[in-house]
Amino acid sequence: MAIAKAVGDKKGLTRYGHAYVPLDEALSRVVMDFSGRPGLIMNVDFVRSHVGTFDVDLTSEFFHGFVNHGLVTLHIDNLRGANAHHQVETIFKAFGRALRVAVSEDPRMSGVMPSTKGTL
Repeated sequence: MAIAKAVGDKKGLTRYGHAYVPLDEALSRVVMDFSGRPGLIMNVDFVRSHVGTFDVDLTSEFFHGFVNHGLVTLHIDNLRGANAHHQVETIFKAFGRALRVAVSEDPRMSGVMPSTKGTL
């Protein structure tokens, strides 16, 4: 079952989340929407192909899996960074913080997936 539907079924879902996370010279922004539609925009130019034995290409593979199975729209931007380890770390930390906001309970939306479709 898709994350967006599973979370929205029982209690109100804030739906949107965003976070900026810095680490030394690196800064990343993650914005997400539990929209019910998968989409990934990832603007990251890693400065190296590996961090230790970790292939940084696996970062986008993880997020592709997340959006496709969770039916989430996700924008990831590494705004700056000269160290690949810092780039990866700020992306995942910003993702975690944005996710926490997006899935937080909004009692005004109990049992409803927030949407403007059909109301404008």
